[in-house]
Amino acid sequence: MKVYVVDNGGQWTHREWRVLKYLKVETKIVPNTTPFDELKDLDGLVLSGGAPSVACDSNRMGNNDEYLDKATFPVLGICAGMQFMSQHFGSALGPADVPEFGEVRLKVSDHSDLFAGLPDDFIVWGSHNDEVKAVPEGFRLTASSPSCKVEGIACIDRPLYGVQFHPEVENTEHGAEIFQNFLEIIKGQRQ
Repeated sequence: MKVYVVDNGGQWTHREWRVLKYLKVETKIVPNTTPFDELKDLDGLVLSGGAPSVACDSNRMGNNDEYLDKATFPVLGICAGMQFMSQHFGSALGPADVPEFGEVRLKVSDHSDLFAGLPDDFIVWGSHNDEVKAVPEGFRLTASSPSCKVEGIACIDRPLYGVQFHPEVENTEHGAEIFQNFLEIIKGQRQ
């Protein structure tokens, strides 16, 4: 299985790569300026987080729009990756009423896909000033927190997923399991 991580300038992009390596996936980090046609024979793609407000500045998000429009394989957007995905599909972004930096209590509302087999609530690690203000049309809400109503999304008719928090850091409970669930989604797509 081959899953690449798109570098959007996030502080933990290398950790996303490391978790995938740990899960025995062929992976590498690629710049977000990589043309989609150069992402050959991929089974999945992770859109990394980014610097503050990066998702609101489409110039800094490189070819993420092209990846979202052309990918037929599963895509997981993390933090700024999810924010950009949401904005790309019509949702609004804006400053969070309560920015999340550190421990966040996640409430899972949809246990299919990324949260299969996980508890109803657990601790995750947040690091964001901005947030998605509403679930984009054609997506469903999968998780929220007391201070952020859109912590997780999934597209209804395409394998596109997003999380506002950081499953790649050790402070997030069940983070490796979220990545493993993403790999299970990929396996299902390949069959």
